[in-house]
Parts: sequence; C-alpha cells; structure tokens
Amino acid sequence: MAIKHTSEINFKVGLDENKVPETIFWTAEDGGIDDSESKAIMISVWDHLQKDTLRMDLWTKDMPVDEMKQFFHQTLVSMANTFERATDDQKMGATMKDFCDYFAEKLELKK
Repeated sequence: MAIKHTSEINFKVGLDENKVPETIFWTAEDGGIDDSESKAIMISVWDHLQKDTLRMDLWTKDMPVDEMKQFFHQTLVSMANTFERATDDQKMGATMKDFCDYFAEKLELKK
C-alpha cells in the first residue's frame, strides 16, 4: 500500500541552564494545533525489533502537583480505553478502569 499522506507532530521544549523543561509547545497541523502550550507530555513508542517500549516523559518545573495527578489519572483512563479498543479484551479493560477509579479515589480526584 502506497503512502498517500504524511503528518508531523512537533514539540519545542525550552530548557533552563540545567536542561530542565521550562516551556513545552507543540504543533500538529492535521489536528489544528499550532504552537499550543502544554505543561507535560508522555510519549510511548513501540520498538517492534527489540519488543520494547521507548518513553519520553517531560513536564515543566511549574507543573502543579495536583494537575500532574489529574494528568496521570486521565492518561491511565485513556490507556484503559485504548487497550480495550485495540485488543477487544473487555474483561481486562474493565479491570484497568476499576484501577483508574481506585487511583482517582485514593488521590481524591473525584468530588
């Protein structure tokens, strides 16, 4: 199958003198995002040759801890939904969602 279109997602990370992120901006033209500011990113890439996940987790030094907790919770929920869609394993998807509820409860994220 021939590639019909390519798409790019770009991140610009502003670092301090110790190479700690101070700013994160990202662009995804196909998604309508142009130089949008963010406080944190998590990227996972599957290396099919090594059968291993490569990760990049960055957050700015002014990312509030309460927002980081919410970011993690929402990421876990998204991963549970994606897992269920990708594998059609509804039982494990439900188990993962139960953990997400537990996580939110313990962090007092749900009011």
